Amino acid sequence: MTSGKILVLLVVSSILSLAYGSGYSTKPNIVIILIDDMGMNDVSFHGSNQILTPNIDALAYNGILLNKHYVPNLCTPSRATLLTGKYPIHTGMQHFVIITDEPWGLPQRERLMPEIFRDAGYSTHLVGKWHLGFWRKDLTPTMRGFDHHFGYYNGYIDYYDHQVRMLDRNYSAGLDFRRDLEPCPEANGTYATEAFTSEAKRIIEQHDKSKPLFMVLSHLAVHTGNEDSPMQAPEEEVAKFPHIRDPKRRTYAGMISSLDKSVAQTIGALKDNGMLNNSIILLYSDNGAPTIGIHSNAGSNYPYRGQKESPWEGGIRSAGALWSPLLKERGYVSNQAIHAVDWLPTLAGAAGVSLPQDLPLDGINLWPMLSGNEEPKPRTMIHVLDEVFGYSSYMRDTLKYVNGSSFKGRYDQWLGELETNEDDPLGESYEQHVLASDVQSLLGNRGLTKDRIRQMRSEATETCPPIEGQNPLESHFKCEPLKAPCFFDLAKDPCERYNLAQMYPLQLQQLADELEQIRKTAIPSARVPHSDSRANPTFHNGNWEWWNNTDTQSGSGTFSINLWLAMGSIIGLVYRNLL
Repeated sequence: MTSGKILVLLVVSSILSLAYGSGYSTKPNIVIILIDDMGMNDVSFHGSNQILTPNIDALAYNGILLNKHYVPNLCTPSRATLLTGKYPIHTGMQHFVIITDEPWGLPQRERLMPEIFRDAGYSTHLVGKWHLGFWRKDLTPTMRGFDHHFGYYNGYIDYYDHQVRMLDRNYSAGLDFRRDLEPCPEANGTYATEAFTSEAKRIIEQHDKSKPLFMVLSHLAVHTGNEDSPMQAPEEEVAKFPHIRDPKRRTYAGMISSLDKSVAQTIGALKDNGMLNNSIILLYSDNGAPTIGIHSNAGSNYPYRGQKESPWEGGIRSAGALWSPLLKERGYVSNQAIHAVDWLPTLAGAAGVSLPQDLPLDGINLWPMLSGNEEPKPRTMIHVLDEVFGYSSYMRDTLKYVNGSSFKGRYDQWLGELETNEDDPLGESYEQHVLASDVQSLLGNRGLTKDRIRQMRSEATETCPPIEGQNPLESHFKCEPLKAPCFFDLAKDPCERYNLAQMYPLQLQQLADELEQIRKTAIPSARVPHSDSRANPTFHNGNWEWWNNTDTQSGSGTFSINLWLAMGSIIGLVYRNLL
């Protein structure tokens, strides 16, 4: 070997050493920031100046603003979809959510994202919400691929005392807060968003960089707390929004503001620990906001139709952003239709993680398309297929089919329109506010300008333009999905105002036929829809904890799970008639 070649090798070796350090992993760190029940209209990069989210916005403007990001319309199905890469109809998680004392969860046969990444050498962490079952110990996070869990098992907790109070049961209040498998009462009194952020920072700061990091930061915010105290936020955060007259919406804004700070602090920890330049950060909301009804938080999905637990865009379209220096193209608005089902293969593809050949997935690897800012490709997506409650939502390219609805159609309207004259005064200098944000400082400018911010924000702001020569109030455009199926062309009608079923009955039937073929691939719901009193925290030292490790029977021991599954349809019909 010549001296010249030796010199080149030494230089290359030095560069690699500087880039990665001795013993550093070359696989990218992956951080998923999962927000709970936030509306499309509750981040300012979609155009609203009522609640400014400069840190979240800076992440989107410096990365990829996911303008057509779809999710299941409820917490449990959405989280199952993220971790399995499968539609809920293919895991049994398609019907409703896991109620605290119900004995069921994400089936053990499913292989989850943290298991796959752990097998590929990642250190895997879940901070925050699980909501995929805990009635058996082997269903809890550290038994499903996460090396570490700090957070809670249920759908929500109190933001400060971290208890779950089932007011319609004769149960005691119970602590639902754990460090791995042990109760964690010492966190009592710390606002949940701050507790989870501190833990995420601790994990990052103490991370062994010889292994890549996989972390899901699954926030409680902005889901409501217990029914006796649903809206909770630090007073100093709420005080930032005197321009919002409705006290519930004002508290909600404080919850969002606390989240925005958390995003900056999490990214700051990555930067301080030398991990940011080899990281992928994905941020999105698990479903649309519940403006009214069960666990309503005053969130807004406007101008999209519907809300959480509905078949409409307001329930299934999610605010989202993707950032990484590994992306070839950044700083653009993506109109590629993406579903939460895609993130397992996409993130695995980005990280060079091989997926098991026998792992059937519904999602596809979109990393090359997103990284290269390629022309959007048509997709087929199952949004909702709930045989128990009896409604469905299906999309082929831009054509969307809706048959049936939830809660007797209560959520079928355009909900959450914001009050006029309630803009944040800082909105007048919005672009400067983003450029001065902590996240912008952490990510570096990279040429982001006020003009570019205006352009991207304009592209991501939906105005629901009218279709020339057509009036959505005409009777033949009316959609009543409880009486007859509807379909819409989202390319022209993103706000679902012009039902085309009467004008194009053949296309309607074709969409119905396609959905019927997909229905044949669905497996029965895994839900066991009854209460099991053994879950009462009184029996578990005041904690919510697994209560069955010995059998696969439901609570009473006299009814098998299969029988409860068979009764699900009947219970669902009764449920819908009562609402």
